[in-house]
Amino acid sequence: MGEMTEQELQELLAIARSVAWGAADILRSMAAATVNPHNTETDPVTAADTAADEYILTALQGRLGTEQFAYLTEESYKQQDSGDRLQCPWVWIIDPLDGTKDYIQGTGEYAVHIALVHHHRPVVAVVACPGVDTLYSAALGQGTQIEYRDGTTTPAQVSTVDRLEDLVIVTSRSHRNDRFNQLMQRFPCQNQRFLGSLGGKLAAIADRRADAYIALSGKSAPKDWDLAAPDLILSEAGGLLTHFDGTPLLYNQADVVQWGGLIASNGRCHTELCAEAIRILADIDAATST
Repeated sequence: MGEMTEQELQELLAIARSVAWGAADILRSMAAATVNPHNTETDPVTAADTAADEYILTALQGRLGTEQFAYLTEESYKQQDSGDRLQCPWVWIIDPLDGTKDYIQGTGEYAVHIALVHHHRPVVAVVACPGVDTLYSAALGQGTQIEYRDGTTTPAQVSTVDRLEDLVIVTSRSHRNDRFNQLMQRFPCQNQRFLGSLGGKLAAIADRRADAYIALSGKSAPKDWDLAAPDLILSEAGGLLTHFDGTPLLYNQADVVQWGGLIASNGRCHTELCAEAIRILADIDAATST
C-alpha cells in the first residue's frame, strides 16, 4: 500500500474517531474509584487500561486487519515482535489511557490517543478527552476538528500570542524534577497552567487555552504513544512540536522513548523558546558541575 488520498485518510479517521469514542465510554464506565492499580505507584496500570486497550485493538484490527497495518500500544509493546512494526510503513500507535494517575485520582484529566503513522510521522490522529466529552481529530493537511458528544464540531486553531512573557505554559503537576523546576523558574514566561494528560496539554495549545509546553527526558520521558496523536492534533491546528534543536519527532523506531528536550507551542515564537531552553539549561548544568 503506497500513499493515501485525502478521502482515504478521512475514512480511516472516521474509524479512529468511532473507536476512540467507544474507548472513552469504557473509561467513563469504569469509574476511577472502582479501579485498582496493579503495578507500581510510579507507573500505575489499571483494569481500565487493559479494557480500553483490548477494545481499541480488537475494533481496529477487526475493521482494518493486520496485513497492511502494524499496531503499537502502550500495554502490549513489550510482548510484540518489534521487527514486524519496524518493517511496516503504516503503524497504528495507541495509548488507551494517557494520564493514568489523573484517572485514578479522579481529576478527569485523562485521554485516549490513536494515531496512524506513515514512515515515522503521524497522518491520522485522535485525542479523546472523556472527562469533558470532547474529541480532537486530524488528518494530514486537513486541519484539526474539535468534536463534542452531541456531534457538533468546530475547527481548532492555535493562539496568536507572540511574546515569550505572555505565553501560557501548560505543564505537569507530578512529572517534575529539580532540573526542570529550575528551568521553569528561570523561563521568561511564568504563566503556568497545570494539566494531567499529555494529550490534554497539547490539545489545550491547539484550542487556545495554552500556548506552550516543555518536557525534559528523564525517568518519565514520553514514549511514542504519548505524543504521536497529540503531535498531529497540534500541528494541524497551526502549532509545532519539536526537539530543542527544532527537528520534528519521529515515531515507530526501535526505541519508543522520545529522549531529549521537547517543546510544543503555537509556533509564533518557537525558535525563541528553543533557544531560551537551551541557554537556561546550559547555565543550570554549568552551575551544577562547578
